[in-house]
Amino acid sequence: MIDENLLLNHGAKRVPFSKGDQLFREGESALNFYQVASGEIKMNNYNQDGKEFIQGIFSIGQSFGEPPLLANVKYPANAEAISDAEVFQLSKEQFLELLSSNPKVHLKITETLAKRLYYKAIMVSEISSQEPEHRILRIIDYLKHVDKVDGKFTYRLNLTRQQLADLTGLRVETVIRATKSLEKKGELQIKKRKVYR
Repeated sequence: MIDENLLLNHGAKRVPFSKGDQLFREGESALNFYQVASGEIKMNNYNQDGKEFIQGIFSIGQSFGEPPLLANVKYPANAEAISDAEVFQLSKEQFLELLSSNPKVHLKITETLAKRLYYKAIMVSEISSQEPEHRILRIIDYLKHVDKVDGKFTYRLNLTRQQLADLTGLRVETVIRATKSLEKKGELQIKKRKVYR
């Protein structure tokens, strides 16, 4: 999202994380801007039964955790490395200076936050009231749109069935049954255990 050189010129540090490392935890104060340099990071919560709900998965070039940083509130979720990763970390003060001196970057951040807000509004509605097959198609179609992929069965879903379950609030077994049913209905294709839409 933000050019690496611009981040480094404003004081960002490239911080390594191993798979499973926590970058921050729910309830902690938001002190830094984060952007993925390599690997993948997920933001998640756990319910009282210990079931994980993934808020989002972020890969190279994507930032995360900005709303609490800009709103001066605590993190509503955890951030965890899904794989070995490197993340650009920039202090809040330096991030705000970067935004004020780069209006185009500021607008890009605003657009990204608006898209995430739109996604959250859609997913809250879907998860609270829709059937599993509908939830699964909705998240896949959203990701296909974000990745700007057109055509039938041209989009390969790069999520595990567990991650898809965690994103939709379903159990893995339900995701497996629903994707098989969707394949029979001609909505998805499954090739070598990968889902295509």
